[in-house]
Amino acid sequence: MIKTISSELVVPCEETPKNPIWLSNLDLAARRGHTATVYFYRPNNNTIHDFFAVESLKSSLAKVLVTFYPLAGRLGMDRNGRIEINCTGEGALFVVARTDAMLNDYDNFAPSTEMRNLFVPQATQPDPPCILLMVQVTLFKSGGVVFGTALHHSIVDARCAFHFIETWTSIARGETSCIEQPFLDRTVLRARLNRKVMLDPLEYISDPKYVPSTISVSYTSSIIKISRKHINALKLRCGDTTGARVSVFRAITALIWRCTCMARKLDTNSKSRLYTMIDMRNRMCPPLPSTYFGNAVIRTSVSAVIGDVISGPISHVARRLHGATNQGDDYAWSLINYLETADMGNLPRSGLPASDLRVISWIGLPVNNADFGLGEPILCAPALMYYSGYVCLMDSPGKDAGVTVVMSLEPESMPGFKELFFEELAAILHV
Repeated sequence: MIKTISSELVVPCEETPKNPIWLSNLDLAARRGHTATVYFYRPNNNTIHDFFAVESLKSSLAKVLVTFYPLAGRLGMDRNGRIEINCTGEGALFVVARTDAMLNDYDNFAPSTEMRNLFVPQATQPDPPCILLMVQVTLFKSGGVVFGTALHHSIVDARCAFHFIETWTSIARGETSCIEQPFLDRTVLRARLNRKVMLDPLEYISDPKYVPSTISVSYTSSIIKISRKHINALKLRCGDTTGARVSVFRAITALIWRCTCMARKLDTNSKSRLYTMIDMRNRMCPPLPSTYFGNAVIRTSVSAVIGDVISGPISHVARRLHGATNQGDDYAWSLINYLETADMGNLPRSGLPASDLRVISWIGLPVNNADFGLGEPILCAPALMYYSGYVCLMDSPGKDAGVTVVMSLEPESMPGFKELFFEELAAILHV
């Protein structure tokens, strides 16, 4: 049982700008709601409770909210009904809770609604006027801590969220010399009338054939860790005869796609679609600042005949994924202009047909840099997954340089998937 000790708003420790912030079309197209993430910390000589003291965290949060002041505001709406950020400075919700449980009780943690309810605060609704940032510190009897965050996805993508957490922890450690300031001007992604719309992006169009009966409602989640030696062997297998390099993301995703199609026992003559998100900061011309604070990701996808995914060479599956990861400046601006006149209220935002997957990559992001002074978290993961077929890849903590796969799948398919996945990895390693 978890007991709330305190709940209050933390405001910026200095005066901050009050002008509203315009949101780009990519912001408006993002999932409307908070992204919940949890960080697990083991005690260090039983001193971690002292470090996670309320006043210490509140003080550093108040400081970081000066720089990241939009997060202290509220989701609002302009006179034309367009969503924006009202920079009210009302503050972020800060909750402290305590439990008699031991951190070891959660060694087999897997994302779920229950875990989110335990460790991450929730807003009553995600629409204006909505709070943008909520955090919870849960202190365990063992001295361990779970740190839960909820950031509104209409305001930030994953890169922004981890930049914010990394900056907060740097301030908490007293290391402020290398802090990178967020780039707050989202108008650099305002639609441009001189750029043509060259596509009808199916990833942003609701498909009437995806009726509720084709979307799996029930799902279970699991966390799988892949070692560096397995990743290197998989990358070699996914390479083609030309010696072309294959990214970690494409190699792992190719194997996940194959094993999922097999575990689901899908019709080999039908098609499966794999969706992903691409960070466009470095793909725009000119590139966006690396610290651009807003949604700079776009949805992409690729489809294939299920029989080809299952039976063809894994290198062919990895090569097919290249089509979902090679978009550039023209594609991005075409999409931004398309969204200018799209019905934002009718965009597909959640759920997948039982044949499809959505794989999100946090690889390369500072996921594990949430060091408040006593070391990195032993685990960082989404607090919950949103539907079956949702997958998140991230760098594993520690020195192994492996990858952690957080995956949701139908309960009847998950055991088979894990068995197939580990069998394939073992076979690849010993070829």
